Amino acid sequence: MELLKALILGIIQGLTEFLPVSSSGHIELGKVILGYEIKEDVLFTVVLHFATALATLVIFRKEVLEILRGLFQFKWNEEAQFSAKIIVSMIPAAIVGLVWEDQIDALFDGHILLVGCMLILTGLLLFWADRAKDTLKKVGFSDAFIIGISQAIAILPGISRSGATISTSVLLGVDRERAAKFSFLMVVPLILGKMAKDILGGEMVYSSEAMLPLIIGFVAAFFSGLLACRWMIQLVKNAKLSYFSIYCFIVGTLAIGWAMFLQPAPVLN
Repeated sequence: MELLKALILGIIQGLTEFLPVSSSGHIELGKVILGYEIKEDVLFTVVLHFATALATLVIFRKEVLEILRGLFQFKWNEEAQFSAKIIVSMIPAAIVGLVWEDQIDALFDGHILLVGCMLILTGLLLFWADRAKDTLKKVGFSDAFIIGISQAIAILPGISRSGATISTSVLLGVDRERAAKFSFLMVVPLILGKMAKDILGGEMVYSSEAMLPLIIGFVAAFFSGLLACRWMIQLVKNAKLSYFSIYCFIVGTLAIGWAMFLQPAPVLN
């Protein structure tokens, strides 16, 4: 049963990391509904995120190789500028993650009411962005920083990272396909940096019993992530974000109802 739960959560992570419906929010909802508890919760979360980061690198392998080749030319070329924009976009989320790490971690503890409210906020943002016009330009440095602020806000469970960053890009006038690619690539360094920090901090510990659930979760997140990433790029190009807006409204409302009427009250000591 625990292996099945790990499989389901892996699929949820893979799909919702790229689709604009909040992977963190759905993982929290999934844990509550499935009753899934694992001692290596931090490691499990990081492993799932690493799987989707790897899926991103596989999908955009040509773009990543071009960027690396351009960087090794040691010139201020298009590839070097793109890399610099990625770094700029990381600054807000890196600051928020380092300064308020403990407070953020506390939000990922079954706060379903918060998740529901943030899903509705995500739905509103997607609905607004889907009606944006004149999305033709490339990502500029100021755009990258503003998109990075959206990524920092999306640390909150229930706000979709891809939804927030893609919507912000589109509202800034960035070409929809470029917006999707930038959104997916900008998170990879943050995930790898988070993994390095947890490894060096000694948080990536596990027992032998947890190895199989970790592997199953990783594989499920990786392959479902490959599928969702390709699908999402096409959906953004065809201006179909409003479909996910409706989905976020529905799930957010259900989550709020669950939190208010069905979720057990905390036990006071």
